[in-house]
Amino acid sequence: MAFVFKALIQNHKRQLSIGLHASPAASTLFSLHRFKSTGAVAERSPVFNENDDVSFPQTLDFPGGRVPFTAQMKFISAATDRRIPCYRVLDDDGYVLPGSSVFEQVRQEMAMKMYSAMVTVQTVDTIFYEAQRQGRLSFYLTSFGEEAVSIGSAAALSPDDVLMLQYRELGVLLWRDFSLQEMANQCFGNKGDYGKGRQMPIHYGSNKHNILTISSPLATQIPQAAGVAYSLKMDEKDACVVTYFGDGTTSEGDFHAGLNFAAVMEAPVVFICRNNGWAISTPVSEQFRSDGIVTKGQGYGITSIRVDGNDALAVYNAIRVAREMAIKQQKPILVEALTYRVSHHSTSDDSTKYRPTEEIEHWKTARSPVGRFRKWIQRHGWWSDEDEHQLRGNIRKQVLQAIQEAEKMEKPSLAELFSDVYDKVPSNLKEQERSLRDIVMRHPKDYPADVPV
Repeated sequence: MAFVFKALIQNHKRQLSIGLHASPAASTLFSLHRFKSTGAVAERSPVFNENDDVSFPQTLDFPGGRVPFTAQMKFISAATDRRIPCYRVLDDDGYVLPGSSVFEQVRQEMAMKMYSAMVTVQTVDTIFYEAQRQGRLSFYLTSFGEEAVSIGSAAALSPDDVLMLQYRELGVLLWRDFSLQEMANQCFGNKGDYGKGRQMPIHYGSNKHNILTISSPLATQIPQAAGVAYSLKMDEKDACVVTYFGDGTTSEGDFHAGLNFAAVMEAPVVFICRNNGWAISTPVSEQFRSDGIVTKGQGYGITSIRVDGNDALAVYNAIRVAREMAIKQQKPILVEALTYRVSHHSTSDDSTKYRPTEEIEHWKTARSPVGRFRKWIQRHGWWSDEDEHQLRGNIRKQVLQAIQEAEKMEKPSLAELFSDVYDKVPSNLKEQERSLRDIVMRHPKDYPADVPV
């Protein structure tokens, strides 16, 4: 059989070399590669070179695009020694790298606003973390070391863009004028909380700011983002969806489903992954063998870029262009921002148990995104030590005032636990409410005194 097969190939080459049509035997060979179920046909290449590596002068018109045949067995490499480069504008000392056009996009006013926002995030996180440790909050999660990702990206977006956040994007909310008081109300779960105290702290959301409410389960926002983006496309909106997530989220099934849906449906969504090195205590080396996150985009046919997440200017430039591409070309974009989680994962975590303190301190000082940006604005004469002292002092006063007001505000009533789900409350929920009220009446000391019954 092998001899016959080889003879057919040689005969076909001989026929082509003298300009004759393929013999009946060669035609039989071609028929072996016909896919009747799809109507795809293996076609001959117009020219055959005797020295080519390809033994079959044909391509396969397969669904999705034409595929060339080869007799050489070659597996695609699992990885390469050379990693995909990372786009940046500022070096660690705040100097602009040669060839950067950042000055065409970021002027003094914008730079001052970006820096002020990053300092605000730092100050809020410091004070609210301390408040949780004092027992005034049940839970909190900080963004230390990742301020440039949220502020740099938020500055590049339009208010019309729909945002679907994870839980380290406080800077994105503050950039959209989500006030410190609104933020404090949510964390303390009082009557001013848009979620009426039914969400965990830091699960922010606001209709007026075009920000969907955060939820705890990882990756749920990713397929949702693809769906919302597709609806914007159908409505021909001049906007896109932007969703944020961490490297640990890419290990969830919803990440892959969401990216594939967005790619196939060509939905205008920008996926921003904060690759901060750790999924709580799991390092990226134990999560995947690929070259980070950016290579996963190519696997789904999504244009992707890797950016220095500790460089606010680089993030700003990359997201500005990514947004433009997503809207004009009506397709998804994946951005991997390389940053580092200086803080513990949350107030329920002690990261010194699984990583060296020296590593944390290095990223906190030498690689600080806030410090790098400050060096850049100071070098231009836009900032001084006095400006720094005044800014931090003013922000601290505002944050402390917001906390004091949030603590004094009344909690939502018990009835709010059962509202806003159904148009008409079903009988089983009514029964649960009656049972809960009965328990509260019988054990009043076990029920919070500041929650209206």
